[in-house]
Amino acid sequence: MVVETLLLLLPVAAFSGWLVGRRGHSAKTERGGIDIPSDYLKGMNYLLNEQPDKAIETFIQMLDVDSNTVETHLALGGLFRRRGEVDRAIRIHQNLIARPTLNKDERNQALFELGQDYMRAGLLDRAEILLSELLDSDPRHRSALKLLLDIYQQEKEWQDAIQVAKKYELRTGENLSTSIAQFYCELAEQVRAKDEPLRALKLLKKALAEERSCVRASLLEADIEIAVGNVKSALRAAQRVEQQDADFIPEALPLIKRCYQTLGRMDEFTRYLQRLLADHSCIAVVLELALLIYDAQGGKAAEEFITGFLKHTPSVFGIERLIDLNLERVKDEVKDKLLVLKKVTGDILKNKPMYQCHHCGFNGRTLYWQCPSCKYWNTVKPVQGTEGK
Repeated sequence: MVVETLLLLLPVAAFSGWLVGRRGHSAKTERGGIDIPSDYLKGMNYLLNEQPDKAIETFIQMLDVDSNTVETHLALGGLFRRRGEVDRAIRIHQNLIARPTLNKDERNQALFELGQDYMRAGLLDRAEILLSELLDSDPRHRSALKLLLDIYQQEKEWQDAIQVAKKYELRTGENLSTSIAQFYCELAEQVRAKDEPLRALKLLKKALAEERSCVRASLLEADIEIAVGNVKSALRAAQRVEQQDADFIPEALPLIKRCYQTLGRMDEFTRYLQRLLADHSCIAVVLELALLIYDAQGGKAAEEFITGFLKHTPSVFGIERLIDLNLERVKDEVKDKLLVLKKVTGDILKNKPMYQCHHCGFNGRTLYWQCPSCKYWNTVKPVQGTEGK
């Protein structure tokens, strides 16, 4: 790292030397030479003795901040930040901001760079203060708004994130409704944890006003409505998921089933599932129907129903359930073989991800509304196909 830093400083030393030569051109000695400032020699000495920190301080002090050197300071600080040497980047940008000769644009640019330094260092509170100061000076600074939005998300300050996101939309014309809807859902989760269900429901309505296809808002609404005893409202909310994004039907089915059970309308639930299966080839719906068929007609009928589905739509979940049904009525010698198959399917499902981000490809067995990898909102969905739900 020391060697790399020394190589990085060589251009700075050369530039400092060029400035020395340019400014000292008219100050020749009687012997026709050029006066070389002691600071430049000192900086070169630090450089040759592998003392980069002291060399940086010396060369930066030599580069008087004016219209000719501001970009040099900014570029050098940015270079250090990209290389992971954040402390040095902070030092350079702080030195720049402290100079009273900067004009408004130069100061704003330096504030933005220092804000990025603080973010890289994990000093989010300091970055927030600087970016807020920058936006007071230049409310239309798009990059500062975007960076401040990132900070509020990391700090889970969702109300502030909503306000900044809406400002960003106005400044840029970019649609952030998906993110804003998720921010309202995050607020609803926080409020619900404080046992304020009615306030949480109001926030979810705002989420749906931002994005009508927000599945998370519907699932949360259904769960809260069940908790407060509004089962019919919960059923409407959970059934809304089908129109919002059919890939999430498996996530909504447990809520829907619970509503029908509470209302004592299981015959209607059966018809609902049959209609769902006609419109969507979903193994989760098949397995729910198979349970109802098992209760009404027995294991043989449920087995035939699942087999009929698997003939045209293969599914590991379906095969596992089919094995369970056969285990109930076969002899011991066949049962041992089926148990081996059940272990194989169980291992397949145990090690396979149930959810995948459609933006970056991240996958896992937990549903995240914000991808842990790419940080995009609402891009993680249930896996479809043979190993999906």
